[in-house]
Amino acid sequence: MVINMADYIIKNEVLEAGINKKGAELVSLIRRKDNRQYMWNGDARYWNRVSPVLFPFVGKLNGQKYKHKGIWYEGIAQHAFARDMEFTLVENTEDTIWLKLKNTEETYKIYPFKFTFEIGYKLSGNVLKVMWKVYNNSEETMYFSIGAHPAFLCPGNSKEGCKTNLHTTQEFIESGTLTPDGVLGRETRTFPLKDGRLEAKEEIFDKDALILDATQIKKVSLEDCKGEEYLSVLFDTPLLGIWSPAGKNAPFICIEPWYGRCDREDFTGSLKEREYGNSLEAGNVFEKDYSIEINI
Repeated sequence: MVINMADYIIKNEVLEAGINKKGAELVSLIRRKDNRQYMWNGDARYWNRVSPVLFPFVGKLNGQKYKHKGIWYEGIAQHAFARDMEFTLVENTEDTIWLKLKNTEETYKIYPFKFTFEIGYKLSGNVLKVMWKVYNNSEETMYFSIGAHPAFLCPGNSKEGCKTNLHTTQEFIESGTLTPDGVLGRETRTFPLKDGRLEAKEEIFDKDALILDATQIKKVSLEDCKGEEYLSVLFDTPLLGIWSPAGKNAPFICIEPWYGRCDREDFTGSLKEREYGNSLEAGNVFEKDYSIEINI
């Protein structure tokens, strides 16, 4: 069993959150009145991460490469590099923290833009707000994707009876399907909803993450077997991922707000042409956030 250790702690009267320098990753979220932990613990038998940030790419590139200004950049890892780099502290108060990452010579070799990426966490009552600021320090337009990947413990450490409430009137959801190479294939899957709820059955993750259009979904809650809501993620993103490791019966579910996603399996265009990618003019700032709300 891995213990959620953190480099930094912020807290208020309701919650305590732990954040690491590596990846500016949220690794702990505790309800203080009963010391209940809501984040996965990073046990490598299931998944060795807790809440990595996905930047400057979400998911995989087709062939692990992309083209920019006629040049191919190859060997790009899934979700790219921010999650594995050490951020530096900008500000740390009792209930708020900001950390930042700047481009390096190594990042420039595979991502030819100058940037500053800041991640902030702020507690307010029973809510943790996660904030992103991407600064384009280049002299050209910058193209990127960004997403969250937080893993939340299921009640009783089991998905049995756990439901994911999408807070929608839709009777079903349609998901893209990843190929064995980790890019978006041609197949789609449909899952029925009952009163907006998706039962977290193990088989729904057999083909990796669910990739959903989130234009009609702005809040996702996890409910226990009694139908009681214990945690919600609130966001305003075009895409949403829902994931748990295939075939492992892992005791957590990831709710992932995304501004961007992996390539389609037949995509051969340029970085500028990637679907759901974001463009940021020189000298400008991209600011977004999402929130985690704990039932108290």
